[in-house]
Amino acid sequence: MKKIIIIGGGIAGLSAGIYALQAGFEAEIYEKNHIVGGQCTGWYRKGYYIDNCLHWLTGTKEGSDLYKIWENVGVLGNTIKVLQPDSFYSVKLNGEKLTLWKDLKKTEKEMLALSPEDKKEIKKFIANTRMAESMRMPTEKAMDMMNIFEIIKFGFSMGDMGKVIKEYGRINVAELSERFKHPLLKCLIKDFMAKEYLAYSLIVSYATFTSGNGGIPEGGSRQMAMRMEKRFIDLGGKIVLNTGVSKIKIGEDNKAEGIELEDSKLVNADYIICACDTDFTFHHLLDETYMDKKLKDVYDDRKNNPVFSSFHIAFGVDGRFEELEDTILFECEPIRVGTQTAKRMSVKNYTSYGPDIAPEGNTLIQCQFIQYEEDYDYWNTLVQDKKKYDDKKTEIADEVLKRIETNFPAYQGKIDILDVWTPITYHRYCNAYHGAYMSFITTTGSQTTMFSGDIKGLDNVVLGSQWQMNPGGLPIAAIMGKFAVQRIQKKEKSR
Repeated sequence: MKKIIIIGGGIAGLSAGIYALQAGFEAEIYEKNHIVGGQCTGWYRKGYYIDNCLHWLTGTKEGSDLYKIWENVGVLGNTIKVLQPDSFYSVKLNGEKLTLWKDLKKTEKEMLALSPEDKKEIKKFIANTRMAESMRMPTEKAMDMMNIFEIIKFGFSMGDMGKVIKEYGRINVAELSERFKHPLLKCLIKDFMAKEYLAYSLIVSYATFTSGNGGIPEGGSRQMAMRMEKRFIDLGGKIVLNTGVSKIKIGEDNKAEGIELEDSKLVNADYIICACDTDFTFHHLLDETYMDKKLKDVYDDRKNNPVFSSFHIAFGVDGRFEELEDTILFECEPIRVGTQTAKRMSVKNYTSYGPDIAPEGNTLIQCQFIQYEEDYDYWNTLVQDKKKYDDKKTEIADEVLKRIETNFPAYQGKIDILDVWTPITYHRYCNAYHGAYMSFITTTGSQTTMFSGDIKGLDNVVLGSQWQMNPGGLPIAAIMGKFAVQRIQKKEKSR
């Protein structure tokens, strides 16, 4: 039985491990942290569970392509309850409120009642969201491994998605917001995600929710990762925790012999899957000369292929936050976060994720502020002085708390700060490039959004990372773990 070593115990690594064992390989995962899951994780503070990752999970609709993957790796199944909220998110401005509902007819009705003069764009937005419900990801085989007939078949399976891309694939979210006249509609479009994303990214995200394919598995991120861990171990896999990998050992004939651990120990393997950040792969585990030119060009073009991260604060609320069912974004007094000045902010209620999220009768809420690469540089400079770094986090959290209490005065004195984390946290914990927890933003200037997992010049090392396909995230990670094993199977057949 040939042995596969997987570097990284996040969702991609766990997926790769499960598919490797099912394909008849021996599989070992090496993870630098004390638990698996990577960025798909959560932790406890003062009796509250803080979820770092999961806002919704694409692929929760039974029978969908992604559901089959999630079911196979242990994330979903008959015994796993999936929460389907009624609303995606809401926005408030000048005393008015607007919501993106799961029910598209209800959303359309509210939009038209708010702004009849925007009827044309509203109708177009709703129609394209319906069409975007046909959006699919390649889950059976990587695009670069498909033949022409398989590519054509996959294209046809996308239904009307091509029309959505034609309509919204040449403008970004900020430009889409300007198509609307009413200020609240503008906020509804541009508040939720980084403004540089192509507009169809928002349409697809909302369509995933309206189609019922974007629910929340009970227990959130941590339980999701633990179910995958159990599945991997039950199949006979081995996980080595608290063990960082310093480099991939290359022998004769450009073939990897195995991995060298941070304690200099060498572990041999027949194949290696790099299920980690691709910047870390090609600047630490391997030499940059092994990086695919298309991927290198994207890293080199920071203007057209930006990444983003976030500044997060988690709060515990004494009581049920009845006014907040899911996520709301509202205007606030300007606040400086990193190099950004925010005039609007979001608050999300996580209590519905399960019975153990907050102490009985209490509520967990979180705030998230988008941070760009210049913000990562800001925090990276600040963290050199740990006290200044911690003081700044506390200062911002205190200011955010004041703004929450201003907007929800009934909870003054009932909200406690539980934890604060920054782009530096993601870099420290997951070696994340510039603190990014997803892949490159697909912008109007992006060239390539999908990269092969094969590494030129290294026959027995492959990639299995969310960075291989925009926009990254949990589904891409799980898919790329599966595809990495397929690449190894193909290599085995050609020997």
